[in-house]
Amino acid sequence: LRNAGVGPGDTVAIHLHKGYLQVPAALGVLAAGATYLPIGEDQPPARRDMILRRGDARVIVLDREIDDLPETVTVVPIADALDHPVPLPAPVGVSPESIAYVLFTSGSTGEPKGVEIPHRAAANTIDGVVSVFDLTANDRTLAISVLEFDLSVMDVFGALSVGGAIIAVDSDEAKNALAWAELAGRHRASALTCAPAILGMLLDVATPEQLRHLHVVMLGGDWVSVDLPRRLRESAPQARFAGLGGTTETAIHCTVCEVTGAVPVEWQAVPYGRPLPNFVCRVVNDAGQDSPDWVPGELWIGGPSVGAGYRGDAERTVEKFTEADGLRWYRTGDLARYLPDGTLEFLGRADHQVKVRGYRLELGEVEAALRAIDGVQLAVAETIGTETARLAAAITATQDLSEAQLQRQLAESLPTYMIPSHIEVVEAIPLTVNGKLDRRAVRTLLEASEDDHSSVTKPESSLEAALQHIVGGVLPRGLASVAADFFVAGGDSILATTAIARIRSLLQATTITAADFFTARTVRELAARLLAREASPEQMELIAEIYLDVADVSAPIAERDPR
Repeated sequence: LRNAGVGPGDTVAIHLHKGYLQVPAALGVLAAGATYLPIGEDQPPARRDMILRRGDARVIVLDREIDDLPETVTVVPIADALDHPVPLPAPVGVSPESIAYVLFTSGSTGEPKGVEIPHRAAANTIDGVVSVFDLTANDRTLAISVLEFDLSVMDVFGALSVGGAIIAVDSDEAKNALAWAELAGRHRASALTCAPAILGMLLDVATPEQLRHLHVVMLGGDWVSVDLPRRLRESAPQARFAGLGGTTETAIHCTVCEVTGAVPVEWQAVPYGRPLPNFVCRVVNDAGQDSPDWVPGELWIGGPSVGAGYRGDAERTVEKFTEADGLRWYRTGDLARYLPDGTLEFLGRADHQVKVRGYRLELGEVEAALRAIDGVQLAVAETIGTETARLAAAITATQDLSEAQLQRQLAESLPTYMIPSHIEVVEAIPLTVNGKLDRRAVRTLLEASEDDHSSVTKPESSLEAALQHIVGGVLPRGLASVAADFFVAGGDSILATTAIARIRSLLQATTITAADFFTARTVRELAARLLAREASPEQMELIAEIYLDVADVSAPIAERDPR
């Protein structure tokens, strides 16, 4: 980086595959006095170049050749950095106000925004979290989050700030919960910071033995289901569990709610809790006045962890960052309310207000009502339809719930116009690469018409039929054909992990890997791969026949209902 002319005030993009090399890359950029700007390895070239341009990055660290980079950007191959001089140059000292990193996130309008976080802000959050959870040099952090997601800052610098170790998850393992569990067990992972959905995936496949060294789990970035504390307690009773609220603009986390016993029955989700050390939170009305307890308002976050603003966007910075009462505040755009005991409850986005049949309503209120129904875990409400907007919702559930049941229960607490006309019960809510709810994907799922059964390829063996039944069981609308592409049919990496775990368990197919699933993509190809690998294909067919009998999939193969 020095040879490339990098110094204080410069911005260096890090465009590496996920893995351990990202850590020295980020440290090297900071040691040079510069700002690091992570770009996801799977970003399309147009978006990558937009981030480089808006992020004002003139140097990029790469682990592969890319031919179509802007001419203004200098490439520093990570391989060259590994061949470093000894001793290393001394780190460059910088001000606490210097920008440590810039993260590009999707705005509510869909336009990406580059959030500038100074050293002061990140250090304040890390110090607060470390003190609350007593992290030490003995801790080993399982780093699942990608570098462009702000939870990675806690993974890397939270661990290093106390002299702890980082268990780096690489690209091949990034979407494979079985790999996370194996890494956690092999390397004695003791700390985990991740999105709630990531923990759910891990608990689906990990054994208590693999999690026996875990002593703290910190969840952030999305709603925290009230079911997760219980599930963690069953697999790792020694581990502390906490939900942490926050935003990228306020350096990761700002509040904490540790769950130490049974979850209160009135909770619909784990609340934001109370501010971390050196943080202040306000809930304000449209006039900027503090709202009384129980009254919703916009959440403002203040204190040393408030970021510098949005890179190259002074107008948006002025709109979202403000000065009041001698403090700098970030206006989150989130709805929240204070409870009488001082607990802060997150209610959803303030900009999730829509108009349906002439009525203006908050999607967050519909989602909260759905989550209040016994058996509902997660709920996402959206509007569908182009000419006439209709309200629809997708939920995950712990028990069988019909659309009619859900609508009847909603009618007890909501007016008719706020009851979704369609409620889809799904195995898992679609997520972004960061593990957050993907509202765009949910909308696509809800708008999707019934599967076209005109070109259905029926299973030709018991193994194909069993795989179709198991894989179809994790998809929102089942799998009509053994030749259907799993991912086109609504699958994603999370559903794939669930399907793999079920195939291993139900068909004793212990050799199946995530690579098999992502490469095969269809039940027919997956069956062929499994049979080719087995020493006794007849035994696998026999196990499949037994599964079909036990699962009561008893019709002839050519006539079986894949649902």
